Amino acid sequence: MIRIFLVDDHAIVREGLRAALATEPTLSIVAEAGNGQELLERLPTTPVDVVMLDMNMPVLDGLATTKRLREEFPDTRILILSMLNHERNIGQVLDAGAHGYVLKNADKSEIVVALHTVAAGKPYLCSELGLVMLRKVLNLTGSYGEEQLKKSSDLSNREREVLHLIAEGLTTNEIADKLFTSKRTIETHRQNIIEKTQVKNTAALIKYAMEKGLIKEA
Repeated sequence: MIRIFLVDDHAIVREGLRAALATEPTLSIVAEAGNGQELLERLPTTPVDVVMLDMNMPVLDGLATTKRLREEFPDTRILILSMLNHERNIGQVLDAGAHGYVLKNADKSEIVVALHTVAAGKPYLCSELGLVMLRKVLNLTGSYGEEQLKKSSDLSNREREVLHLIAEGLTTNEIADKLFTSKRTIETHRQNIIEKTQVKNTAALIKYAMEKGLIKEA
């Protein structure tokens, strides 16, 4: 059972999430708070596995709360659930130590996957954000952007093509069909992309691209 501490300043949001997750036998919301300060005051006496945290809150917001959590409760996993979709906000809170980021308009199934992934010690970035940010990487224009992308990742033309199709949301089978090749070949390209950028997964790839200046702000 994954124990969740839900932190959001809107009671109706907490009520909706509590109702949505009530049918999940592996998840349990054991406590709620309306801001980060309330969370930090109650956490010492409330054992939890994952804190599901909003970004915009009074008293102590999500970013400040994340920093405090990493300092005072380093074993607690942090999943941000927010309407903020700007890469600056996402980058700041990931750099502060959050383990995952999901938009509030995500499906229940994705929120459930995010909670399980973060609880298992792995990073998570919701699919909508991942696709948007990958498109920004792939749509860089101008010689400087192209040179930086090539220098940073050294991807082949086919690997960039595969990355573009991944950003479009295509599955491995769909990419293989579109490029008239095998599923195994596409999986190999995926692995090469990860290895050349020296990241572990898509979420880390996005963070890497932001740090290297490959994603331009909207």
